[in-house]
Amino acid sequence: MAHEGADILHTHPHHHDAKGFVHAVEAASLARGLRLTPLRKEVLELIASEHKPIKAYDLLALLREKHGNAAPPTVYRALDFLLENGFIHKLESINAFVSCHHPDEAHQVPFLICDVCSSAQEVCDERVASLIEAQASAFGFRPQAQTLEVHGVCKRCLKT
Repeated sequence: MAHEGADILHTHPHHHDAKGFVHAVEAASLARGLRLTPLRKEVLELIASEHKPIKAYDLLALLREKHGNAAPPTVYRALDFLLENGFIHKLESINAFVSCHHPDEAHQVPFLICDVCSSAQEVCDERVASLIEAQASAFGFRPQAQTLEVHGVCKRCLKT
């Protein structure tokens, strides 16, 4: 995906392969000795099948279509497990979840969030995380979590 400024920012396109993503999470869970229960896997599959961030209550509604008795705590426990293990990301500014493009490695990445269509693009460039870490270190600050969300309008929406 060539774009202006490609020599400055190194991103790579992600192909939306929900099944491949779920298989990668299953493999990572097995390798780490984690228990990916059927419900956790189902929540993961729902998130992976979306083409944009999804909110917890939308997940709950989808689960209730199949399991009429699904309750909010059940969804939140599954989300907590998936977040804690780096399989999904939470976009705090819109209170929604997206699958992680690299479920087998711990990392912090910024997101570009379109305010028109609600799409979110994970920016996979270690320099951004490294720069934030270096700045924090220069101030004697030890970060424990990092979420960088940039809001604007995506290329597709700019064309319309």
